Amino acid sequence: MLRKDLKTEFDALLPGQSTEQGATRRTALKVALGVGYAAAAAPIMAQTAIKTTAAGLKTGEITYEVNGFKVPAYFAAPAGMTNLPVVLVVHEIFGVHEYIADTCRRFAQAGYLAIAPELYARQGDPAQYAEMSKLMTDVVSKVPDAQVMADLDGAVQWAGANGGDLAKVAITGFCWGGRIAWLYAAQGPVKAAVAWYGRLVGATNELTPKNPIDLAAVMRAPVLGLYGGKDAGIPLDTLDTMKAVLATGTAASKAAQFVVYPDTPHAFHADYRASYRQGPAVDGWKRCLDWFKANGVV
Repeated sequence: MLRKDLKTEFDALLPGQSTEQGATRRTALKVALGVGYAAAAAPIMAQTAIKTTAAGLKTGEITYEVNGFKVPAYFAAPAGMTNLPVVLVVHEIFGVHEYIADTCRRFAQAGYLAIAPELYARQGDPAQYAEMSKLMTDVVSKVPDAQVMADLDGAVQWAGANGGDLAKVAITGFCWGGRIAWLYAAQGPVKAAVAWYGRLVGATNELTPKNPIDLAAVMRAPVLGLYGGKDAGIPLDTLDTMKAVLATGTAASKAAQFVVYPDTPHAFHADYRASYRQGPAVDGWKRCLDWFKANGVV
């Protein structure tokens, strides 16, 4: 059965989502290359989707090994440069598709080595699912947090061996990835994190034993949380609860900040969807880059 807390969050992502669209068949590596959009993300708002040039960049797919499994990922970086700041880009429920690949290119154009691992790769290919409920039950609900943390560690190691400066690592994530950004900021080797509308509370089980609220007092890196005031899946009172716990914690916990955009829905940065809101998206992106700079990533 679909966990109620996850279903509530992701039901809010796609109001009116049809389950009639036929699933496309792509391999995880093709998705990691940013070829097209995940089927379950339809309908796609092509008129607002941002297309970032790869001119001057080195981009493409790679794999790196974690516990005997080759994790596929998309990366983008300024061509011919080393000692680059690194940003881990954590995907939404839909996996590494064109939107996430484009976000990596945006970071690369800003001077980062950006890497987006396909964190569901062991459980399945999200691009093959047209139905949100099937994607959740067959893939997303089966992904252990411990696996994700290890795969992110592997991405950091790959970056360090391929032009990245491991003294300057950050993480950002969207929706499902926003929650992961909070979790990794509590244990990963990052200097800063930006969580875009990541869930803070919820049910736990053996695969997802803790939520950000449970780790709020032990943050190792300061987190900037970007949220929508009209997010149907993330009540504003959960932000207040999180703030109260953060205030009792480490120096990094106390340094966390939140920005709430009034009258703004979930997934407001997702420029390929109807939820996109240009003003908050542009402002949030600037705040993200500024947050990384202020915390020593660049």
